[in-house]
Amino acid sequence: MSRIRATYWIETPVDPHQAARSIAGEQSSGTFVAVPGETEELKNRFAARVEEVKVLETASSPSLPGSRPAGAGTYTRARVKVSWPAENVGSNLTVLLSTLQGNLYELAQLSGIRLLDFDLPAEMAGRFSGPAFGIEGSRKTGGVFGRPLIGTIIKPSVGMSPEQTAALVKEILAAGIDFVKDDELMGNPPHSPFVERTSAVLKEINDHARRTGKQVLYAANISDDLDTMQRNYDHLVRNGGVCAMISVNAVGLAGVMKIAARGELVLHGHRNGWGMLNRHPATGMDFSAYQKIWRLAGIDQLHVNGIDNKFWEPDDSVVHSIECCLKDWHSLRSPLPVVSSGQWGGQAPETWRRTGTPDLLYMAGGGIMAHPMGPPAGVTAIRQAWQCAMEGLSLEQGAARHPELKAAVDKFGRKGG
Repeated sequence: MSRIRATYWIETPVDPHQAARSIAGEQSSGTFVAVPGETEELKNRFAARVEEVKVLETASSPSLPGSRPAGAGTYTRARVKVSWPAENVGSNLTVLLSTLQGNLYELAQLSGIRLLDFDLPAEMAGRFSGPAFGIEGSRKTGGVFGRPLIGTIIKPSVGMSPEQTAALVKEILAAGIDFVKDDELMGNPPHSPFVERTSAVLKEINDHARRTGKQVLYAANISDDLDTMQRNYDHLVRNGGVCAMISVNAVGLAGVMKIAARGELVLHGHRNGWGMLNRHPATGMDFSAYQKIWRLAGIDQLHVNGIDNKFWEPDDSVVHSIECCLKDWHSLRSPLPVVSSGQWGGQAPETWRRTGTPDLLYMAGGGIMAHPMGPPAGVTAIRQAWQCAMEGLSLEQGAARHPELKAAVDKFGRKGG
């Protein structure tokens, strides 16, 4: 029988094998006491199994509050593998997530638990269409090959009128930007209604495409209730849009799946709120599991933070996230990793050194908008930085060659080597 398999990091005040059995019971047919109908035949067919328990280390205090210590107060950390019959879930992605997480984070037998990864049988993964575009489709839509797509976020994030927003986008388009997106804080406010703002921006983008032949992706933030998202999506399609943005954690699985199933627009997934799932090492989930959930749901592009970013996340974690997106997984397309957070051309050399891939959407807000020679020069400077990085040149060597890159180095500092 084909099975779903998941790996967890756990910390527990009880025997780790006992804790693992609690995980398996809680997330399948078990409960805290035997109930009528819970036959051996039923359990043999539908119960979760503990596949492996590997003890890692011990600790003298719990990582998280609320566990119930037993005995000497020693907390054991272990890596646990659990499996479920695939028929428990079928092709229901929301039930899959409930199976992988469910009430595990509430169990008193655990003082820490983190979902590290999971895998599905091939026939189960094949029931999901996954990203309609992914990396290749994003590149084809934007006509960008052999280098990262360069993108920016419309800033200020709130406060500008539709006319002011469109005027700024027009200025950026002239510099050869590949991708423009709304900030996740920009939805449908009174000062910049969605329809008016996106109509004005798409007019500039479509005029630019007619003049130059270059299709710029504009990820308008359609995040809202489901009916409104559908109307927003329809509006973009009618007005020549090729992309839309969804705040995946806020919209949720059902909303993302409904929108992604339409498959007409490249779907840009913003992960704002990700820190709630990731920041503490004893809870939440690893990005490997996270990106698989959204890959199954149909997200084409997914944020991964950036090297030398403005947030807490270390570079190793960012590199790991990029690798997870790029890794082949069954027959599903790979989502394009979206590098963002305090980025400018200075991080290009280190990003290239650590990842060795051009399959990125490299996003810069202030790194473009605050360039001392203006936003168009900010776009040019980042393209120059990436060209030099891929040629094996240092940031200093690139700055000596290109005035726009030199101005960026002088403004933002000499990060990136």
